[in-house]
Amino acid sequence: MARMIRLLIVDDDPLVRAGLTMMLAGLDDLRVVAEAADGTEVAAAVAAHAPDIVLMDIRMPRMDGLAATELLRRRPGAPDVVVLTTFDADEHVLRALRAGAAGFLLKDTPPPELVRALRRVAAGEPILSPSVTRRLISQVTDGTGAVRASRARQALDRLTEREREVAVAVGQGLSNAEIGARLHMSVATVKAYVSRLLAKLELNNRVQIALLAHDAGQV
Repeated sequence: MARMIRLLIVDDDPLVRAGLTMMLAGLDDLRVVAEAADGTEVAAAVAAHAPDIVLMDIRMPRMDGLAATELLRRRPGAPDVVVLTTFDADEHVLRALRAGAAGFLLKDTPPPELVRALRRVAAGEPILSPSVTRRLISQVTDGTGAVRASRARQALDRLTEREREVAVAVGQGLSNAEIGARLHMSVATVKAYVSRLLAKLELNNRVQIALLAHDAGQV
């Protein structure tokens, strides 16, 4: 039997929360264990219900999803965060991904696609395509691009040649199996390299590795 994936839904619209809960009801491996109406409620809900994934709205009145994601991802053992948004090219989406969100989903994502995405996140796989990443980066100009690019290149310079190859492949959106085939490694070895990259670069997940590779101009 598949492992149960526990979800926390954070959205200030009760209809959205109810709709998502009803959509996911009845699945054998996904269960909504709690809801929250604002980012200020996230920490307590996570502590009380131990979700595996937090579905996080961006725009909320008291504490938005960006601030809540930043606070949550600083905690040891924090659950994965998937941002919910009505826009697919939004400055706040990119900031949430840089803060450690595992990806984002549009609120009108068809139910089967949403379920597949949540299962992928629970399995440690990215749900953000390279084309979406490029579009987000190209449409957001916050005045810090040159500084971020310089820092990203410095971070990659600290890596071995093999580590850099894996980082670039992650940035290209390749799965572990695809990286292994390209670089002639076993999947277990690729996983070990990804774990090493996360520790060495002090990052939370594969999405942040991909963003770093994009910032450095390697993808």
